[in-house]
Amino acid sequence: MPPAEAAAARRGSLVLVATPIGNLGDISARAIETLAAADVICCEDTRRTRALLSAFGVAGAGRLVSLHEHNESARTPQVLSWVKEGKTVAVVSDAGTPGISDPGELLVAAAAAAGVPVSIVPGPSAIDAALVVSGLATDRYCVEGFLPRRGPDRRERLGAIGSERRTTVLLEAPGRLAGTLEDLHRACGDRVVVVVRELTKLHEEVWRGTLATAAAEFAEREVRGEIVVVLAGAGPPEPASDAAVIAAVRLRLLDGAGVRQAADEVAAELGVARRRAYQAALDVRGPAG
Repeated sequence: MPPAEAAAARRGSLVLVATPIGNLGDISARAIETLAAADVICCEDTRRTRALLSAFGVAGAGRLVSLHEHNESARTPQVLSWVKEGKTVAVVSDAGTPGISDPGELLVAAAAAAGVPVSIVPGPSAIDAALVVSGLATDRYCVEGFLPRRGPDRRERLGAIGSERRTTVLLEAPGRLAGTLEDLHRACGDRVVVVVRELTKLHEEVWRGTLATAAAEFAEREVRGEIVVVLAGAGPPEPASDAAVIAAVRLRLLDGAGVRQAADEVAAELGVARRRAYQAALDVRGPAG
């Protein structure tokens, strides 16, 4: 079979490959095999990936292409065309699992939309590692990634975290850690927090405390390395007081709602039993004339 036909007959694939977040010993045998066999390796920083491959005796010459936050959108059509030609394209980030707060998300979405096969070689993830070592609840959690640096978007996200009942995982740069902890303290109150730094590396640190003590602690320290912040979820909201229920039904009755409608709306808004809201509406309305 001519080479061109052989390439067309071979089914290409896009493979996400997780790489160590610090300790090279955490790479899997399958990850090494996949990187050694790939026709193309898309990487966040070709220099870092070349060093990683060299550490395991894998040649990278002629196979490494950049795929980072500044060129992912423009690079995606070329990557998909390689896969359609029958090539195996591996995707790695500088550390951890690509696509999670790292390049890869746009590429995978485009591949899925185009019907291009996507698979994964799972492995290290700073988010997962920080979550499980934190000691906080892992049954329900959300990942916020990096917060917006300033403005209304940041305030909106902080407000959402303030009422979030699941464990929240955030990423932050060393120079902005103290400020973010202070902002979280203002938005959330003095909630339990775990600051995880340099996971799997020589200077690994898992700091546990409250947001107030964390903000004070890290304001006085020179912080370096990769940082993950794991924040305990908010407690259950306090039940609405009788005064709040009465005020809410009164407003609706004044706006022309009937007793049943007012009760339904207030029960949904305040999370109280409909019977309670209905009785409050009856009391506010008084005897029917």
